[in-house]
Amino acid sequence: MAEIRVSRLEQGQTKFKTVPIAVTPEGFWCCPSPTVFHKTIKTQQNPILNKPKSSLPAQTTLVEKKQTPVTTEKKPSSNSTSSRADSLTPEQRTHSLDEPVLNPPLTNEKQPRSKPENAPPRKVSIEFGEAKTSDLKVILLGKQGLAVKLSVHRSVLVENSDFFARKISGQQPIFPCLEIDNCEDVEIYVETIGLMYCKELKQRLIKQSVSRVLRILKAGEQLGFTRCVQSCLEYLEAVPWVGEDEEDKVVSLVSHLEGEGIKVKPVLKRVSPDISSNPPNDTFSHILELVLKSKDEKARREMKSIVLKLLRENNNNNNLPSTSSTSSDSCSETIYSSCRISLDSLLSFFRQADQEVEKIKSLEKPIALEADNLLWLLDILLDRQAADEFAVIWVSQQELASIHKKLPVVSRRHISVITARLFVGIGRGEILPNKETRYLLIKIWLEALIEDYRWLQHGCGPFDRKVVEEGIGRTILTLPLEDQRSVLISWLGSFLRAGDDCPNLRGAFEVWWRRTFVRPFGAAGEMGIFRQGDIPVGSGVGGVEGVLDCD
Repeated sequence: MAEIRVSRLEQGQTKFKTVPIAVTPEGFWCCPSPTVFHKTIKTQQNPILNKPKSSLPAQTTLVEKKQTPVTTEKKPSSNSTSSRADSLTPEQRTHSLDEPVLNPPLTNEKQPRSKPENAPPRKVSIEFGEAKTSDLKVILLGKQGLAVKLSVHRSVLVENSDFFARKISGQQPIFPCLEIDNCEDVEIYVETIGLMYCKELKQRLIKQSVSRVLRILKAGEQLGFTRCVQSCLEYLEAVPWVGEDEEDKVVSLVSHLEGEGIKVKPVLKRVSPDISSNPPNDTFSHILELVLKSKDEKARREMKSIVLKLLRENNNNNNLPSTSSTSSDSCSETIYSSCRISLDSLLSFFRQADQEVEKIKSLEKPIALEADNLLWLLDILLDRQAADEFAVIWVSQQELASIHKKLPVVSRRHISVITARLFVGIGRGEILPNKETRYLLIKIWLEALIEDYRWLQHGCGPFDRKVVEEGIGRTILTLPLEDQRSVLISWLGSFLRAGDDCPNLRGAFEVWWRRTFVRPFGAAGEMGIFRQGDIPVGSGVGGVEGVLDCD
């Protein structure tokens, strides 16, 4: 809380300018308009905007008021004079202080020019309230020389504010003024004190912004204004919070109040899930089920995109849906459970298509749907760095692979998209299956991918041929050199027959060639291979050079 001190109002203090205020049914000011507040500050901070436009006597009065404090300092007032000045209204005090000053107009015009350059900035002073009916002055001293004087009633402040109740009850003897130094938010303090005169605080807050109500809430809490704090919390519980920044500000301030013993649960319930009744994993599983079983294609694709984006954000924050490793493993198991369900459905559709040829056409859409679901789940696992088991599951689908060869390409091509995604993941280091799994992936699924490659390029949506070919090549090059040889020789025959309708693994072939013939690891004599420059012209190996040149 800002520093507070008790003081008397004296004649030599800065004059306060009274501005329009809102009067309550109780006959007292309530909350000054923020527009009026800022306009007054701006006007007083810019003397040019506040320059008199009419007659010379107005300028004389302005200069005389500036000189008044100097005159008062040269002639110290007695106790009776000070007491009499305190009992006067602001208009009477201004008039009495201005009477002794009698300067000619010429001197008044030259006086502003002789003002020292390093003189301290003039205080911006505003006054609120009804001085005639009040029995206490509260002066708020803010930053940049801003001073606000409030004419208030002791009974109102003591009844509504624990802070003022302590300060006023501790006055011995009773002084007519309380001065609060270093006030961080003078404008909001003025409004908060004004709210003490309102019966229906919630109605007053309806048209306010969330950011302003947060400022009022903070000031109300500092002043011990319980009724104001409760009204602000009711407002925040009901009003929408726009954007993450605003939500973070609300949660931060309200959470701080929770430590002060204030009931803030109704507000925090908006961002605090009930874990006991709805565990995060159960909710996540339910969301996956709803998305995977959606019948509307457009809505399903949109929600898949949104859920995948949100999960990636959570992964970046290490918070899906909980930071504990146990919960993370449980979520991965939930995803794999959905994968197995989709795989079982996919295999069932393949069996129907194999046994009942007339149903192949009607099964194309459900097959494409389940393949798309598997691809989406695989993307989630890749983002979570938990897709190794998916590769193991995929290479175990030998029945699916055997039926794949029997079905028309238009019905089966979506399966090869999953295979291509696994190759890309391994090539990028996103999946790290063991050697046996990598070899089985190539042995079982690469041939099927090559057969469907033409359809993948032209009839399967966005397809990045370069990325897929790079992933296949890198996966092959992770195998032992002899396995690389058998796979690439087999690929070479397919490539020479199909051309662009076959993946171009030229990069992997060149690496394998150099490993085998140019710079092998081991003794050349023992391995019986060529050294660089020893390959005879016109030999069988020269045929391979022709393949490397064609692209």
